[in-house]
Amino acid sequence: MQTLLSAAAMVPASIPSPDWSGFDIPLPWGTLRIHAYALCILAGIVVGLWLTSARWAKRGAPEGSVWDIVVWAIPFGIIGGRLYHVVSSPDAYFGPGFDGTGDLSLIAQIQRGGLGIWGAVVLGVVGAWIGCRRSGVKLSAFLDAAAPGLLLAQAVGRWGNYFNQELFGGPTTLPWGLQIDADNANFPAGAPADTLFHPTFLYESLWNLAGVLILLALDRKFNFRRSRLFWLYAMYYTLGRVWIEAMRIDDAEQISLLGITTRLNVWTSIFVFLAALAAFILLGRKKRTEPDTVYLPGREPAEKPAANAVAAAGDPVRDTDPVVSDSESRDNLPDNQSGSRHASVPTEQAEAAPAGPKPGPDATAAGSSGSTATGTAPEAGATK
Repeated sequence: MQTLLSAAAMVPASIPSPDWSGFDIPLPWGTLRIHAYALCILAGIVVGLWLTSARWAKRGAPEGSVWDIVVWAIPFGIIGGRLYHVVSSPDAYFGPGFDGTGDLSLIAQIQRGGLGIWGAVVLGVVGAWIGCRRSGVKLSAFLDAAAPGLLLAQAVGRWGNYFNQELFGGPTTLPWGLQIDADNANFPAGAPADTLFHPTFLYESLWNLAGVLILLALDRKFNFRRSRLFWLYAMYYTLGRVWIEAMRIDDAEQISLLGITTRLNVWTSIFVFLAALAAFILLGRKKRTEPDTVYLPGREPAEKPAANAVAAAGDPVRDTDPVVSDSESRDNLPDNQSGSRHASVPTEQAEAAPAGPKPGPDATAAGSSGSTATGTAPEAGATK
């Protein structure tokens, strides 16, 4: 018991602020800074691609097509995420009220943080559409395969906010409160140095991980198609994003609708949830008119030739050329031209022939010739 109490006392009563945010790589002309934020985004992409690739292959997609798609989707998604962040938090880039006092050079500095998921998803889908068209597969099929992987990537990538000490919630006294360095630019002005904050990055990461398991379980049970799993992902994510976003205290655009003023991302989450719900219901009521395949119409792989199909089934492929062997030719020659092989032929035929009078030489020759003719005819007919 004493050991358990001692161990409990050693457990920190808060989440410490990170003492590492990246490392430098020396170069001939200076140093290259590798930020922890970028590593978290990269790790999220890797695990998301791993899950998506496995699910995409199980759906019968052409080999290697996932890479042909993501090579378009990922760059488009990063650009879209950055553009949404700049629009939703414009003060640092354009100045308060767009007065021109901001720093436009910060727009390209993604390593400092700032990727909006909504812009990333929208432009990422555009990039995926381009890749799907080039690969001859349906975008809806790819979105269903990628939905759990996308949520997994977000769960891992969200830890970049921890290393950047950004996008945290309001003050809290909970034992999992997050420490923020008092000299950090994101630390709220006037707050005591020992103030703890809600770790909203952790809330969202755990919410997303639970969502991955839920989506996989539902898809296994209901076998969603026509992008319905993707819209289910959008509903689940926005449902959590509404309450998590409302806890944040960082600067953001405030929008007033229906007499309610709140953050832009809260309103965006609400509208996306409603749109996703409508799409999910409408697609569920629509009857399937196309076969359940990942390929676009007219882009299905060519069928194998019939001969190859027969060979694959294990049936022997017969030779269509009725070539008579050298031994058969000599057996059909008269007695004085058959050579040493002539003596063995009657013996073999006698063993195979039924009991009865032994036929004469002429009858034997005629029978041998006739059996050759009747034996080759079915072979030629079987290969047609």
